Amino acid sequence: MTTTDNSTPTILLVHGAWHGAWCWEALVPELTALGWRVATVDLPSASADPADNAGMYDDARAVRERLAALDGPVTVLAHSYGGLPVTEAVAQAPHVSRLVYLAAFLLDEGVSLAGLSDGQIPSGDSGSVPLPGEPGDILYGGVAPEDADRAVARLVPQSLKSFSEPLTAAGWKTVPCSYIVCEDDKALTPAFQETMALRAERSYRRAWSHSPFLSAPAELAALITADADR
Repeated sequence: MTTTDNSTPTILLVHGAWHGAWCWEALVPELTALGWRVATVDLPSASADPADNAGMYDDARAVRERLAALDGPVTVLAHSYGGLPVTEAVAQAPHVSRLVYLAAFLLDEGVSLAGLSDGQIPSGDSGSVPLPGEPGDILYGGVAPEDADRAVARLVPQSLKSFSEPLTAAGWKTVPCSYIVCEDDKALTPAFQETMALRAERSYRRAWSHSPFLSAPAELAALITADADR
């Protein structure tokens, strides 16, 4: 999804745990209508194949490889867990011009999600992280019921390894970044999002649930575009 027209901005969308690039289906046309070239990536740590056991470092490698195929400069948007592999990957991607963390983990070196959870998430190299109870309500508040049901049906296991591997780099320290706090989020508490947003150059607050790419795609696309134009 690239062209040689460098006057058109490019954005890479990086999904969160249990998801795939399919989750951006409503957002992509909204961004395209606003003049973006859009690219996506499937993180290997989310897989329906029980033999797969990719970790966060494998996800970061997938992000770097996808970025290498894009003409710069590139804005990268990370959602939820996707904040970790993006933070890891962009430290070695010089043509990334901006990061946007959407209800995402904006963490420092040495931190893993398992370590951050105070034992609520076990650490290990095998197995998967269970879905939150009532995923439709927790992940897709504000989404039309039929769309939420369809999204839940497409979720796949997330490797425990991806939650166990700590960051070795923090790309947000060298790449300008923004944070979008979702104030009605039931998956990642807004209070914790606010704490992470303090690390960003600028931040925004919206009365959205955890997945505004499904509940408010036009509004999210407008905010991303306005942020890029500042």
